[in-house]
Amino acid sequence: MPLSRQHFPSNFLWGTATASFQIEGAAHEDGRLPSIWDTFCAEPGRISDGSNGDVACDHYHRWEQDLDLIQSLGLSAYRFSIAWPRIIPTGTGAINEAGLDFYDRLVDGLIARGIQPHVTLYHWDLPQTLQDRGGWENRDTAYAFADYAAVVAARLGDRVKSYATFNEPWCVSILSNEIGHHAPGKQDRKAALAVAHHLHLAHGLALSRLRALNLTSQLGIVLNLTPAYPATDNEADRTAATLADGKGNRWFLDPILKGQYPHDIWEHYGAEVLPNVLPGDLELASQPIDFLGVNYYSRAFVSAGGKTLPEGTEYTDMGWEVYPEGLRDLLVRLHRDYQLPDLYITENGAAYPDVVSEDGQVHDGERTQYLQRHFQSALDAVQAGVPLKGYFVWSLLDNFEWAFGYSKRFGIVHVDYATQKRTVKDSALWLRDFLRVPTPA
Repeated sequence: MPLSRQHFPSNFLWGTATASFQIEGAAHEDGRLPSIWDTFCAEPGRISDGSNGDVACDHYHRWEQDLDLIQSLGLSAYRFSIAWPRIIPTGTGAINEAGLDFYDRLVDGLIARGIQPHVTLYHWDLPQTLQDRGGWENRDTAYAFADYAAVVAARLGDRVKSYATFNEPWCVSILSNEIGHHAPGKQDRKAALAVAHHLHLAHGLALSRLRALNLTSQLGIVLNLTPAYPATDNEADRTAATLADGKGNRWFLDPILKGQYPHDIWEHYGAEVLPNVLPGDLELASQPIDFLGVNYYSRAFVSAGGKTLPEGTEYTDMGWEVYPEGLRDLLVRLHRDYQLPDLYITENGAAYPDVVSEDGQVHDGERTQYLQRHFQSALDAVQAGVPLKGYFVWSLLDNFEWAFGYSKRFGIVHVDYATQKRTVKDSALWLRDFLRVPTPA
């Protein structure tokens, strides 16, 4: 019998996900001011195709059509992010009611269609005015974030099923401030580690503010986690894999779930670049959460001697190895090593070079196979006792893929950016059929 939703627990949640800057467009409308991504896009050479998020998928104007698409696929949850520059355009101070109104309509539209709203408060679009004051390197930004989070949650309330404080703190800190691939594009390890710590602090401060609102919504955070595998069993490779795991995973997991930074990585970084951790910071960061969101795309294959993946390895259009077993291994490891709240796969999906065929359809068989294999891995984890409660496919729409611009397509729905026409891909039709519960004969 082929894999279907009936193999999963009956209350297992199936959804899809997007992020504000990647789909909304309307960059200069209704009081929104620039974010760090608007600034980054304007810097020559930052975005591979020279594009920006000014229009993106025009979701700001086409949201009803997009919610109808979610409903038509039989999905019961939608994870989306709020654009801070729409709500408090200068980061602190005056609240922009027009921005809150948009998300108010979106939440009501989801509920009217029987779809649970799941909100991410920060998916990378920091108001540029805050960056001008030091951005996440400035400890004050953590307090500004808590104020913003409270404004959003006070307005949307517990119509929202869950609030995640942050999406992928590793990307916000390391990828953006040490590697420099994302906004604001710095290459400074000390800055990156300060950012990471202030994100932990901001998470804790925001949780405290949201708890004070007595919401029934689940509160948590979303981390991108990449299991690290040594290329061989020799000691050098195993040591390198432990280091990669510590820097990429434990540096973000441990403060939240254990109230401390991992000692081996703290020592590895050394005093010159370590963040200034004040008394009480980690107590705030490690408050109980109701859920942990896990974004999984691939594994890290770690070699001290430059060993590469074997010939015949399958890759997505991002150049990422297709390794579904890594999802099961990651979830089982989290269950083993941590006292976990409920887990959700908050992003999983793949980019492929999709085209609309002569028959008007998008035949993305590779993506369908990718999803089938990762769903099976998730089921394997559930059967191993992991408290996995749901799965959000990334992404609903082809969209602005950050530094890659519009050159990479992650959607289960194709977007023609010139006309904004949406075309449901074969993977989405497979997902719709997967989610159908057959009627008893």
